[in-house]
Amino acid sequence: MSVIKHFGVAMSTIATKTDGVATASAQSNGMAATTSRQGSRPYALGYSDSEFRRLERQAEFFRDLTEDVLRRAGLTPGMHVLDVGCGVGDVSMLAATMVGPTGSVLGIDRSSESLDVARRRVAAAGHASVHFQAVELDRFSPEQKFDAIVGRFVLSYQPDPAATLRRLRRHLRGGGIIAFQEMSAPLARSVPDGPQFEQCTDWILTAFARAGCELDMGGKLFATFLAAGLPMPQMIAAARVEGGPHSHVYDYIADVLRSLLPVVEQAGIATAADVAIDGVADRLRKEAVAQDACIMLPPLIGAWAQLPASGHC
Repeated sequence: MSVIKHFGVAMSTIATKTDGVATASAQSNGMAATTSRQGSRPYALGYSDSEFRRLERQAEFFRDLTEDVLRRAGLTPGMHVLDVGCGVGDVSMLAATMVGPTGSVLGIDRSSESLDVARRRVAAAGHASVHFQAVELDRFSPEQKFDAIVGRFVLSYQPDPAATLRRLRRHLRGGGIIAFQEMSAPLARSVPDGPQFEQCTDWILTAFARAGCELDMGGKLFATFLAAGLPMPQMIAAARVEGGPHSHVYDYIADVLRSLLPVVEQAGIATAADVAIDGVADRLRKEAVAQDACIMLPPLIGAWAQLPASGHC
C-alpha cells in the first residue's frame, strides 16, 4: 500500500487541465511530452486528441458545480474576466454565459494546441466576447485589468500556488474577484469498496503524484489565499455522487486512466497489460452494480475573495 493510500483510496482529475497550464509543445501523452516549462509542474494527462475530448466530457460532468462557485463568487453581466489555464475553453464559455454580451472573457493557456480546439468550440457556440491567448503564466502582462480572475484545476500544477495568486492579483481592478476551484483527491471513495475501484484509483493517484501534482490543492486553498495576501476566502465543496449501471462515472474514471497510461507505464507503476484499459469502464461498472456501490468522486472545492475597492488588501 502506497503512502497515498493511507489517506484513503481516491482519484484526481487535476487536469483538466481542461484547465491546467501545460506544455504547449506536447504532441502526445508521453512522459517526455509533459515536461514542465518555467515554473509549472508537468501536465500528466498529456495533449492528445482523445485527452481534449475527455476534457470536454469532464467539463460537462462538472459544469453545475463550477457554475455554482462562479455565481457565488459574484460573476455578473458586464464583467471582464480572465480565465487562467483555460485549456479547451469550457470555463471560459461558462463565464461568458454569466457575463453576457456586455462582458468579455480572455482565456490564457501555454498550450497552443488546446487553444486551437477552444477557438473552434467558441466559434461554433457563437461566443463573440471570448478570446484566447497562448502565453506562459509568469510572462502574462496584460495592459488591461480585470473584474474577475478565475481558474479550475490550475493551482495543482504550480510549484508555488500562493506566488501564482500574488502575480494574478496585480491584474485585478479594485473590488475585483478572484475565484479558483480545485479537487481534494484523498476524499474520494466507494461504499463499499471493491478491488477494481481500489486498483484504478491507486494507479491514478500514484501517476499524478509521480508527476509532481498537488493531490489536495482543494484542501489547501484557504491557506494559499491567505499566503498570497488575499482577503480570507469564502469556500464551498461539492461532489458528484454516482451509482447504478447507467452512470457516466465508470467511463469518467477510465478516461482519466487512459490519458495517464503513458505516465503509468513509464514510471513503472503498471504495464499496459496490467491495466487493460479498454475493459476498465466495464469492470468498474460490473463491480459497482454487483455491490450496489455508491461512488463518491473527489469534492471540488471552490474558494473566492474580493479585493477592497482600493485594490489593496
